[in-house]
Amino acid sequence: MQFHILTIFPEFFRGPLDFGVLRRARQSALVDVQTHDLREFTSDRHRTVDDRPYGGGEGMVLKPEPVFDAVASLGVAPVGERSARRESVVLLSAQGQVFRQSVAHELAGMDRVVLICGRYEGVDERVNELLCNRELSIGDYVLSGGEIAAVVIVDAVVRLIPGVLGNADSSRFESFGVEEGVGEATSVGGGPRVTHGAGGLLDYPHYTRPAEFRGAAIPEVLMGGDHHAIRRWRRRMALTKTLRNRPDLLSGATLSREDEAILEELRLAGASGEPE
Repeated sequence: MQFHILTIFPEFFRGPLDFGVLRRARQSALVDVQTHDLREFTSDRHRTVDDRPYGGGEGMVLKPEPVFDAVASLGVAPVGERSARRESVVLLSAQGQVFRQSVAHELAGMDRVVLICGRYEGVDERVNELLCNRELSIGDYVLSGGEIAAVVIVDAVVRLIPGVLGNADSSRFESFGVEEGVGEATSVGGGPRVTHGAGGLLDYPHYTRPAEFRGAAIPEVLMGGDHHAIRRWRRRMALTKTLRNRPDLLSGATLSREDEAILEELRLAGASGEPE
């Protein structure tokens, strides 16, 4: 099995991959873990991988071009053909579905897994929309980047590969152990505030330059400069992502009457999130 980790800090992985089960699995050629520096896939002399977010707001956003070029260099199949080739491209972010043991079992059945480590305020949403098979989070907290999450996922998956552990039953009869074939369904700011308090919800999608990339344009509302409209759109998108990826969070979220009305509309529309 192969793991390819896309990151701006490849040096981070020199330690975590060289101990215990991971080290033995690599030495036994049961798994191959490679890291790829996203800055190697930039074209400017400053090796720029981030830019300011459209619509305003805090922080910087990881640009789409280096990520797309890095994945292309690996020869990964188009999204719709990956299942047959046992490949998967995963975005690691705080807005993803929660990584559980059942998901580890699904990934252990792949031949190649590409892990994209998010950084800064987030990753341009078109990476998720056009390139990835799934978006994963390792828990309800925020890390400085996806590197630690990548190590967690690699470790959890590798120990499920036949031959890695001394006793095959070790991974079956432990916490979160599941029988083979059992798993969860996979879902294929300056001036007036333009962000909305999360209130227990997932974050909204982020976009940065270019305004159009591979036929996908950023939402028009982010270009208009109407802070109220941007704020409302972002709240709607946060509700959409939460309803789609983590509906269990809604019971504990701080919701207004407007939020409840939006959720009812989203449920009726199938959680597409697109405003009328």
